[in-house]
Amino acid sequence: MTYASVILDIPTQALDSAYTYALSADLAHAQIGCAVLVPFGVRKAIGYVVGLSEKVPENVKRLKSIEAVLSESYFDEAGAELAFYLSERYIAPLSSCVRLLLPPGATPKMKRVAGAWEVLYPKVQQVDERWASRLPAADEYTPRKSAVKQIAILEALKQGDLKVADLSAEYGSVSAVIKALEEKGVIAVEERRRVRGAAEISSAFTKRIHERPVLTPDQSAALEVIGAAQQRANGEVVVLDGVTGSGKTEVFLCAIEEELKAGRNAIVLVPEISLTPQTVARFRGRFGDTVAVLHSRMSQGERFDQWDLIHSGEIRVVVGARSALFAPLANVGMIIIDEEHEGSYKQDQAPRYVTRDVAEWLVRRNGATLILGSATPSIEALHRAKTDDSWHQVVMASRANGKPLPEIQVVDMAREFGAGNRKMFSKALQNALDETLDKGEKAVLLLNQRGFAQFLLCRDCGFVPECESCSTSLTYHEEGSRLVCHHCGYEIPAPVTCPDCGSPYLKRFGAGTQRVEAELRVFLGERACEVVRMDADTTAHKGDHQRLLEQFAKADAAVLLGTQMIAKGLDFDDVTLVGVINADTMLHLPDFRSSERTFDLIEQVAGRSGRADLPGKVIVQTYSAQDGAIAAAARYDRERFLEQELKLRHELSYPPFVRMANVLIWGERESEVIGVAQQLFFDLMKLSEERGAQGIQIFPPTPCVLSRLKKNFRYHILIKAQPTEDISAFCIDYFRSHKPHKTVNVSIDIDPVSVL
Repeated sequence: MTYASVILDIPTQALDSAYTYALSADLAHAQIGCAVLVPFGVRKAIGYVVGLSEKVPENVKRLKSIEAVLSESYFDEAGAELAFYLSERYIAPLSSCVRLLLPPGATPKMKRVAGAWEVLYPKVQQVDERWASRLPAADEYTPRKSAVKQIAILEALKQGDLKVADLSAEYGSVSAVIKALEEKGVIAVEERRRVRGAAEISSAFTKRIHERPVLTPDQSAALEVIGAAQQRANGEVVVLDGVTGSGKTEVFLCAIEEELKAGRNAIVLVPEISLTPQTVARFRGRFGDTVAVLHSRMSQGERFDQWDLIHSGEIRVVVGARSALFAPLANVGMIIIDEEHEGSYKQDQAPRYVTRDVAEWLVRRNGATLILGSATPSIEALHRAKTDDSWHQVVMASRANGKPLPEIQVVDMAREFGAGNRKMFSKALQNALDETLDKGEKAVLLLNQRGFAQFLLCRDCGFVPECESCSTSLTYHEEGSRLVCHHCGYEIPAPVTCPDCGSPYLKRFGAGTQRVEAELRVFLGERACEVVRMDADTTAHKGDHQRLLEQFAKADAAVLLGTQMIAKGLDFDDVTLVGVINADTMLHLPDFRSSERTFDLIEQVAGRSGRADLPGKVIVQTYSAQDGAIAAAARYDRERFLEQELKLRHELSYPPFVRMANVLIWGERESEVIGVAQQLFFDLMKLSEERGAQGIQIFPPTPCVLSRLKKNFRYHILIKAQPTEDISAFCIDYFRSHKPHKTVNVSIDIDPVSVL
């Protein structure tokens, strides 16, 4: 008898381990990674096999049996091990961890129908198309003159194979004709797989690269360090600390080439969907059709096709967002995380994993190499490189073309205001825009705030329209004259008069990208110049990122205006000016990473300027000109910034000097939320005392900065531990056994990137 360990596809902390089922002889084809149908209590459930054994389980008198095998194997033993690691490290339901390994939209589900549970089979499947091809015998075959369609089809096939569907579209119904020609042996018809979205993946950016650039000394030195790590195969980490334009991508490509020559494969992660077109172009240009792409803007069918190609073994390199880390790519020898400092590498739903840490676990397990690339590596990565012998920092201090980094000019907007300038563009930025566009060059303008204005305010009574579900003001959008909550999506028409006092004096305060665009168009006047805006509003649909970037690339003179999605990864030779409209948008947030994020954003966006032969310039507008992060960024003085920031973090006990967990408690009734939060705090304090956990600090519950979100009141409890303490092990048993409250939700975020 064979026994199977099965993780049930039921997302609850209570199911904290696999269940054992008997596997009958007629289901002997079951493998690790298969979906199976099993009895569970009074119902049936779908689960995934994570282990097989011939050994009789201990202390089990009677086992239930697996009823059916529902799929092929989606993952192997290593995938099962990864699911258990994620569950324990991030205190997440096992089923949520397994789902990361499954094909998008192509797994069976359970559905309750008329009081009974039934298996709902997936609709997303492989799509096959019929193709017709001309055979040599067609040269000897002469159709009757009246057989017009036969003649036309044979003539068309001289140009190459064609889809039967295309022939039908051109000539009408051709089924009988195709069948007749096939029977005569003059054409062949076969089923071929259609890969959805393949044309979009091979974008206009993609060009086959035949010539390799000559490597700079910095690039060669970086490849030596990476090569040595590859040879040792101990799961080492290389922090590729290179200024913008230093040629980090070429280092990635060369390192992957060596991995492919050795018969191993690679995963490349990028933080933004907007980076994907250009990044994919570089990798497909070097490695052709062996590159697969995975990101959330693809349709479910497109993602399934890419996943399935990877699963089949046809793919050598996977490029995508953080979830691509779990692609079914065999024999991975290298994982690359580009722009590793980005907050988007933190998953915001269970399991709330940190991509960098999971990637490190994977390369250690597999004897692979992890490369973390960034012009502004995270403080945690830099700290590890100095304190961990298996981490190596490689500095690439110069641009690949030998050109200097652009000059950064900081403009004090408080002084501009005092001098009588009431516009959102400083005199310096106005003059620089004029000069840049007159030369037929391009500019990039960054404002990390979408919408037209941050909020409306009544100048008579001080009323500010707020979201009815969140503790935040509504953002004014001029398009459609509407007020929108950027947290929950709540939307209302913008009032003409104050809803509170009836005053007509409603003023728009703050500036978003829509307002900047409007004022920019006024400033440009009749000038022949493209203005391309990239934010969450203009990139809401599939293909928008690529379309807008191509529009910007084709223009003779243009301004690319956008939020932080334009700050990194974009490489245009004719961009010579970068303007940061307001560098303060993240600086004063009550979050321990606010200074780091501000510094990173300025450094990253500055790097979009002067990347080729033309010199670049950067103008940073701020009301906090003396702030340490802004001043250090303006001088490219990271050492000074780190000295200040690390001192502050050490004094306040923040990462990298501690590990953190953020326990979030939320519900619609504040009194109930407070009650549950206080009980949690009491329980955790008691647990700490019982275990004598000297390196653990537990802070009393407090309202979150965003204290109400989507009609829910939000409180949190911070847990801090010494870096050597296993913060997950301290509290996992408690949270796994914690009985859920009927109306109050509790979640725990291990190693949060933000505590807002």
